[in-house]
Amino acid sequence: MSLTTLPHTSPTRRQRTRRLWTVRLGLVLLVLVLWAVFVLYTQPDFMVMLADQVWACF
Repeated sequence: MSLTTLPHTSPTRRQRTRRLWTVRLGLVLLVLVLWAVFVLYTQPDFMVMLADQVWACF
């Protein structure tokens, strides 16, 4: 029984472009999520409400 390997093929221009846009979209989403968390942490009322809800679970 022999194993055959597929020849190495480089990605096409379309695949590279799609991957680039996917990475960019992921980075943009990451930055937006981090920004939203920062904004929520700068609001003391929200943090108190969140702490009260977490404390209510126990």
